[in-house]
Amino acid sequence: MKVLLITIDGPSGAGKTTVSRLVAERLGYTYVDTGALYRAVALVALSEGCEPNDDERLDKICGHLVLRFENGSQGSRLYANRDDITEDIRTQEIGMFASAISARSAVRKYLLGVQREMGKSGCVVFEGRDMGTVVFPWADIKFYLDADLDTRAQRRYRELAARHERTSLAEVREAMKKRDNDDSIRTLSPLRPAHDAIRIDSTSLDIDQVVEVILSHIRECVK
Repeated sequence: MKVLLITIDGPSGAGKTTVSRLVAERLGYTYVDTGALYRAVALVALSEGCEPNDDERLDKICGHLVLRFENGSQGSRLYANRDDITEDIRTQEIGMFASAISARSAVRKYLLGVQREMGKSGCVVFEGRDMGTVVFPWADIKFYLDADLDTRAQRRYRELAARHERTSLAEVREAMKKRDNDDSIRTLSPLRPAHDAIRIDSTSLDIDQVVEVILSHIRECVK
C-alpha cells in the first residue's frame, strides 16, 4: 500500500481520538494524538505556575521540554522529559488550559516542529484541530470529524464519569461550547476544516461506522 500521511481534525467530543487510533491500527500506522501534546505543555506550564498568556515563560518551558510517544504493553504512552504523563493530562482543567495556550505563538511554533518531525516518514495518522490546515497542508488525505454539541457533550461526560471526575453534563456542555468558540475565533490557526478535507458527521454513527467510512475513503485514495 502507498505510504500515506493522514490527518483527522475536528472539535472535542467528535470521536477523533478513538477513531484515529483504530484507523491507525487497521492500517498498521503510527497514531499521534496532537491534542495530548498541547495538554502536555499545559500540564507542565500549570505545574510551574505559568499564566496562559505569559509568552516569555511559555517559550522557556518549551525550550526545555522533550515530548515523545512510546509504545508498550499498555499501548502508546506520552512522556514529558522522563515522566509518563499519559493519565495526568486527561482532566477538564488541563483541557481548558491547553485550549488557552494553543493560541500562543511560542507553543504553536514548538509543537509545529515536534509534529512535523514525527510525520517525516509517513505511515502516520495525526489527530488534532489544525493538522490539515496548518501543520500538514500537504497531507495525502484529510478528514474533518464533527457531531452536534449535545452528542459531543454526552460522550465527553461519559468519559469523565468513567474516570470518576466530579462534574455534570451541563458543566461539560458549557465548557465544550466555550472551547468550540475559543478555538474557532482565535487569530492563530483557528479550528476549521481544510478546504480539501472529507467531512464526516458522527452524530448518528457509532465508532465502527465512522472507522469504516474513513477506511473506504482511504482505499479509494490508494487505488
